[in-house]
Amino acid sequence: MGTPVDYGHKNYNAYGAHLRQKYEGKRVFKIIVDAGFTCPNRDGSKGYGGCTYCNVDSFTPELSRKLPTIREQIEQGMERATKNYAADKFIIYFQPNTNTYAPTHYLKMLYDEALSINTENIVGLSVGTRPDCIDFEKIALLESYADHFDVDLEMGMESIYNETLLKINRGCTHQELERALNLANSTKLDICVHTIFGFPWETHEMMLRYADEINRFAQIKFVKLHHLHIVKGSIMGARYHKEPFNLFTLAEYTDFLADFIPLLRPDIVIQRLFGLADYDLLIAPNWGLKKSEIQSYIDKGLERRGVVQGSRLSIV
Repeated sequence: MGTPVDYGHKNYNAYGAHLRQKYEGKRVFKIIVDAGFTCPNRDGSKGYGGCTYCNVDSFTPELSRKLPTIREQIEQGMERATKNYAADKFIIYFQPNTNTYAPTHYLKMLYDEALSINTENIVGLSVGTRPDCIDFEKIALLESYADHFDVDLEMGMESIYNETLLKINRGCTHQELERALNLANSTKLDICVHTIFGFPWETHEMMLRYADEINRFAQIKFVKLHHLHIVKGSIMGARYHKEPFNLFTLAEYTDFLADFIPLLRPDIVIQRLFGLADYDLLIAPNWGLKKSEIQSYIDKGLERRGVVQGSRLSIV
């Protein structure tokens, strides 16, 4: 006998189910675009070297990194998704680095180009950025696409603690994220925040408090929950080689999620439960499983524990 998870039923608000319901059963895939942006924490505007955990290549599939133009990336990405996964519809995802870190007229040129390719099968635009690279003008630009596409603005929260953000050389504070979220309040945009769990100086209880902070912003529709992983080419990677520190095992991370998800507002859609770098870049933790196997392990672990999103939500 299969379990509910085996048949696609989950007790948390999963992104895959959300897409299937929203697009009436169509298979919707994100197509990653690398538009050649940099980051204010790399080019000297705010700092050099980037966040200590970051090697931007680790967040972008190798095939995307090798393609020179936006059109080629999208066309080839759509072809692969259609051939390998029978994709019907697509979300164009500007992912690597800071994808609002340019003048608004230049951003418009890039977004317009991306959304003009196979338009009838594109349903969404997703833009990953930093909270300190958002202003009213850029919010208005993204909103201008919302009459024809679902527009997802993704910002890195990483941690809710300024002490952590300073230690990881984030180059912005939690208050700057709050400001960006307030700018995006009452817009047509779907707001997503990205978190990282497992910084060695943050306790279990400290990390659980992320849920309360996320819950208080009604404009947050999506979250991406990631565990800390150490990649080659990052400052943290060099430090880890010299002095390794504890990272989540898969069992420990599943236990943490089992405590965290019941605290999260049930209307929030969880786009990801974990992150995964290319294995040629990953230093640790290497859980020795494929992405689908990790997803299955976590889902079945949550099911065994009877986890239900929002079931322990704090009412203030």
